[in-house]
Amino acid sequence: MRIPDRFGLPMQAVMRRRFDAAAATFDRAAVLHEEARSRMLERLTLFGLEPKRVLDIGAATGAGSAALAALYPHAHVVAVDASLPMALHAAAKAPGVSVLAGDAHELPIEDHSVDLVFANLLLPWVEPHLVLAEFARVLREDGLALFTSFGPDTLVELRRAWGAVDDRIHVHGFVDMHDLGDLVARAGLSEPVMDVDRIEIRYSSLGALIADLRETGAVNSASGGPTGLTGRKRWQAFEKALRSRSEADGLTVTIELVFGQAWSVGRRALPAPADGVARIAAEDLAKTAKRTRSDDT
Repeated sequence: MRIPDRFGLPMQAVMRRRFDAAAATFDRAAVLHEEARSRMLERLTLFGLEPKRVLDIGAATGAGSAALAALYPHAHVVAVDASLPMALHAAAKAPGVSVLAGDAHELPIEDHSVDLVFANLLLPWVEPHLVLAEFARVLREDGLALFTSFGPDTLVELRRAWGAVDDRIHVHGFVDMHDLGDLVARAGLSEPVMDVDRIEIRYSSLGALIADLRETGAVNSASGGPTGLTGRKRWQAFEKALRSRSEADGLTVTIELVFGQAWSVGRRALPAPADGVARIAAEDLAKTAKRTRSDDT
């Protein structure tokens, strides 16, 4: 089942074009990816794993793949990204890593062949229930999946400012940590553990934030969002609403960084719902995608 378009999830074809265009600029603006990756790698050291095969899904330009190869020098590290330009950058940055251009929803990886799945900030840009099911499919029994995502309070300052202007979707909907944990379990993974860190990032201006989003490909590609130009008056109204909520000398935005881990049960798949349908609290996701002034009360 695919989550209906109206809930503000990214459109896959549009996201792929965005990431293709961002391949050359991604590394210089990927501060969040670097921070999340560093925290993930630190957590991995606590497990004492000795994986034979590691899969980095949504590898982007390969920084995570290179770090995984250094952490596990005897493992075969495979990097997968849906963007061919990103994959080409990864191949250059991570020698010794096998790099594939492939869709995370249908991984070009055989069943039960991976000991560790590593997915840094992949889930916000995909249909999570489908990708999590792919984690379960490719992991060997007792394999580990470690991943990060964004929670619904990410960029809440922008969402609130746009809510004062119109009721259209200008910021993606992000899945709540608890709903994501439910999807992990329904995907056939066991013992999910989820936690969240809140990070505040200060920018000198709105333009600096928008530049970072563009250079990493993370601009609005939500289904149900505006399809044409924003228009000067609407943009000026957004800027005015944002300034009323910001400091005089800059802009601080909130990032809700979700960390998750789960273990494979291999061929012993967990029972599915009786009707075979994976469910998500779509109403909650819709609220995060179209939040209005009521958030300020």
